[in-house]
Amino acid sequence: MVEQLAKFAGAMRGHGIRVGLGDEIDAATALTLVDLLDRHEVHRGLRIALKVPRDAWATFDRLFDEHWGGTAAPERPVPRQALPRDHRGPLQWQWDGERVRLAAAEPARSGDDEPGYSAEALLRRKPFDQLSARELAAMERLLARLALRLAARRSRRLIPTGGRGVVDLRRSFRHALGTEGELLCLARRERALEEPRLVLLYDTSGSMDPYTRLHLTFAFALRRVMRRIEIFTFNTALTRVTPQMALAKIPRSLERLAADVPDWSGGTRIGSCLAEFVATYQDRMVSRNTTVVLVSDGLDLGDTALLERAMRALRARAGTVVWLNPLLGDPRYEPTAAGMRAALPHVDRFSPAHDFESLERSLRFLR
Repeated sequence: MVEQLAKFAGAMRGHGIRVGLGDEIDAATALTLVDLLDRHEVHRGLRIALKVPRDAWATFDRLFDEHWGGTAAPERPVPRQALPRDHRGPLQWQWDGERVRLAAAEPARSGDDEPGYSAEALLRRKPFDQLSARELAAMERLLARLALRLAARRSRRLIPTGGRGVVDLRRSFRHALGTEGELLCLARRERALEEPRLVLLYDTSGSMDPYTRLHLTFAFALRRVMRRIEIFTFNTALTRVTPQMALAKIPRSLERLAADVPDWSGGTRIGSCLAEFVATYQDRMVSRNTTVVLVSDGLDLGDTALLERAMRALRARAGTVVWLNPLLGDPRYEPTAAGMRAALPHVDRFSPAHDFESLERSLRFLR
């Protein structure tokens, strides 16, 4: 069917009818929506999908009879010509929900319109637990770019710079006092780079297995571009893994972490792990300028009263406490688990972390 459609479109181009590759893709889609045994319906569907102008209808009808009449179309010498420039832009690999296919991209839109679908746009919305092996590699590259954005975020505060920036008239005039009022050079200022202070605590219990790899991949990417960051994992025990977050290959480092971290992919005792963090690390790692991020589904098998006390102590000292829960991406989810209920009153921001877009939205809270 596709081969026949391609020959038909080529014949139309040979007779002066403009048909782009995007139009052929639309026509192939149309053939899946009509009754292929109804000749009239196929004729109308193709004419609409291929956007045949009214003055070319007679030529289209003749070519349709030749190519779709049930007999072999007569061989005619067709001059070679390039495909007309498609009005919808270059081809892109796109995910249609079942497979990746080559399709013409939608034109760029202005204003607040929703952007056209592309492979990356669809990947950004795909839950982490549904990614294929190839998509995992693409997602790791997206997460590395996201970490770089966080590390290079600009503050509203302006600082002196020797490069390009906005003119600082006050400092320029002050410097001019040494040259008898001559403005030999202009002083400039630019927005300072923010350097967030982060403490990340990742749940590596069995219930978090579908998300652990990509969450820790994001932690690896952050470790590469940020200096003031501490990373911990917890399940039934708390482990500081900042030193293990080396610049080695991520899969190899994850395998090493899985081997070194006690009870990896096991149970969860969030309360006792957070209590250990508060007692051992909080005084030297957490201040009013620190954002503490917990990534967990909140399914705790331990003492919820201990969890509540640890969260209260953490909230009293940290600047911001953010809890990222992958289950929150499901609109049916309600935080009814005992551990999650105990922690929520002491959380500044409760957000999903099931796909790339949810992580991206959380960036503005990691100040």
